[in-house]
Amino acid sequence: MPSPYRALFAAPGTLGFSSAGFLGRMPLSMMGIGIVTMISQLTGRYGLAGALTATLAASAAVLGPQISRLVDRYGQRRVLRPATLVSVAAVAALLVCARRELPDWTLFVCTAVAGCVPSVGAMTRARWAEIYRGEPQRLHTAYSLESIVDEVCFIIGPIASIGLSTVWFPEAGPLLAGVFLLIGVYWLTALRATEPAPHPVEKHARRGSALRSPGLQVLVAAFVATGAIFGAVDVVTVAFAEERGHKAAASLVLAVYALGSCLAGAVFGLLHLKGRASRRWVVGVCAMAVSMIPLQLAGNLPLLAVALFVAGLAIAPTMVTTMALVQAHVPRSKLTEGMSWTTTGLAVGVALGSSASGWVVDAHGAEAGYAVPGMAGVLAAVVAFLGYRRLNRPVPTREGQREQQDPEHSERLEHPARPERPERHVA
Repeated sequence: MPSPYRALFAAPGTLGFSSAGFLGRMPLSMMGIGIVTMISQLTGRYGLAGALTATLAASAAVLGPQISRLVDRYGQRRVLRPATLVSVAAVAALLVCARRELPDWTLFVCTAVAGCVPSVGAMTRARWAEIYRGEPQRLHTAYSLESIVDEVCFIIGPIASIGLSTVWFPEAGPLLAGVFLLIGVYWLTALRATEPAPHPVEKHARRGSALRSPGLQVLVAAFVATGAIFGAVDVVTVAFAEERGHKAAASLVLAVYALGSCLAGAVFGLLHLKGRASRRWVVGVCAMAVSMIPLQLAGNLPLLAVALFVAGLAIAPTMVTTMALVQAHVPRSKLTEGMSWTTTGLAVGVALGSSASGWVVDAHGAEAGYAVPGMAGVLAAVVAFLGYRRLNRPVPTREGQREQQDPEHSERLEHPARPERPERHVA
């Protein structure tokens, strides 16, 4: 491991919560595809499988930020453990209902409750932010590491979930995802030394959601379009491979997509960046949009794999920069919630992109389906350009002071040792 990444783990407890976060995040890439595989094998009804997956995404989008808001107020241990027990119990009930062929409404109820799943990635990023507060370069490397972990999950998770459900028994994929969630969350919350201190609501503190931040609104809106790219690429790639008689190769092609992002994230974390993070973010979003163009021209799986690898290079750097901007735009007392809102935007976008691309594939074929991620990329770029000025507005603090949002241009971060600096109010 390169020295900047190795240096991250010099702080006590960092290796432990990073490892726990990896296990706890595996269900993010395993649960949805596991439900699709399980239901399609048990019932042969792909429509039902897709509807259940959309229900899970919608439930997580609604409940996830609320759980994170409670975490900011009461702490990770007090909130995550009961929320995880509820989610895992609902998954277990879903497996039983599916196996016993109970009415469809029972499946939807169980799936909706299973959406009460914590955003483990937001929890680990909040711990890095607490440890390396005031050290922007190390925090940049930490966020890059987290992005790498995300991509590794998306390389391993779907293959493991589909493989177990097809080779072992249909419920094996979702079952293993629930086990990973339970172990990961309980391990993470057992590490009290690195847990960020809760921020109870004070009598005169400003109430309301972190989403009231104009900058965060831009980031979440762009992430809805970005999520549509991811959801559409997944669905259309499977259809593309099936049309060419190699459906099983779709998982390998999508793994190459995640591999490109993983490698880019590893390199990005080693860079010492200058200039505005907001400008880098807009460039990253535009690069993701442009990278969708070659997909329209790929006529076979090898060319598609190359095009997706190149497209993946823009993902992790954009995600890392997004987390830095969230930290700059959201008060420290609402940081976990703010990070969860970006995940929510992605989840909503994935559901929309999957649905839209599925309709296009059914009506016009797989090659036409790649127009959906192309249009989603254009929409993300438009949102980024229109919201750029919001990302550069100074953020008001509780004392009425104003501070620049871009971490690279914040005098507090560039000179953390100055005794006259104001008290920190954004993470």
